[in-house]
Amino acid sequence: MHEENSRRDMIKKAATIALASTALSSLSNRVAAHDLTVGEALKGKINHSVCAWCYDIPLEQLCLAAKKIGIPSIDLVAPKDFAILKKHDMTCAMVASNGPEWGITKGFNTLAHHDKLEEYFRYYIDETAKAGFRNLICFSGNSNGMDAQQGIENCTRGLQRIISYAEKKKVTLVMELLNSKVDHHDYQCDHTAWGVALCKSVGSENFKLLYDIYHMQIMEGDVIRNIRDNHAFIAHYHTGGVPGRNEIDETQELYYPAIMKAIYETGFKGYVAQEFIPSHTDKIASLRQAIRICDIA
Repeated sequence: MHEENSRRDMIKKAATIALASTALSSLSNRVAAHDLTVGEALKGKINHSVCAWCYDIPLEQLCLAAKKIGIPSIDLVAPKDFAILKKHDMTCAMVASNGPEWGITKGFNTLAHHDKLEEYFRYYIDETAKAGFRNLICFSGNSNGMDAQQGIENCTRGLQRIISYAEKKKVTLVMELLNSKVDHHDYQCDHTAWGVALCKSVGSENFKLLYDIYHMQIMEGDVIRNIRDNHAFIAHYHTGGVPGRNEIDETQELYYPAIMKAIYETGFKGYVAQEFIPSHTDKIASLRQAIRICDIA
């Protein structure tokens, strides 16, 4: 009798273990599937994006990695690649507009460029609007000896040729603030005050600034105060470690959780895009770490 009871106990234990193993396997499969398709749970105070050019991997691969982290947007994608974003249900928080004839060094501060820029930007505004995206990047161009006030006046004349069309299409033209000290020598829109003066001169809610935290730390510092004082003119933010433009972790001089908190407290509803150049072999791990740093509670 004792031997029979022992046999029954062994059978019950084996059945229990098998059942538990099956349940665990099923749960693991469900978790894995959820992780691949839904993405990681983020706190929701910051809308995250990532700049495509920094990662040197196919856009489709970046979309898959971004979704797994919980990032819904890829920055600086041109219209020719919008179909890839749509395929992965991604948005583009800032549309690229660099072309062969114009870009960072040749922009709206030069009157001779305005005819081509008007034609060029009408096309890009159309493509941005058709895709359901909202923000389109633009640049001042280099000074080339031009004084600050003349640059504002020239940019205003050029932008006012297309701003009513942008308003009609519900697209915002966003001029990026870049540093002229290290990366973009002679670029004119290199201080927040100059960009804000241009916004006031253009006089449209559909023209604003891209506040690049990396660039403005190099040019003027006082990042949190400048964000608080000028947030009404800012449509978008980019990140980057200073110095070096690498990871935004403890290896650099900015404390990004405090900066994100300041951005959130202004009532900002747009996107913050990671635009640092990963220095580690596992670039996606660096991106995941940056999102965790910026994903404030």
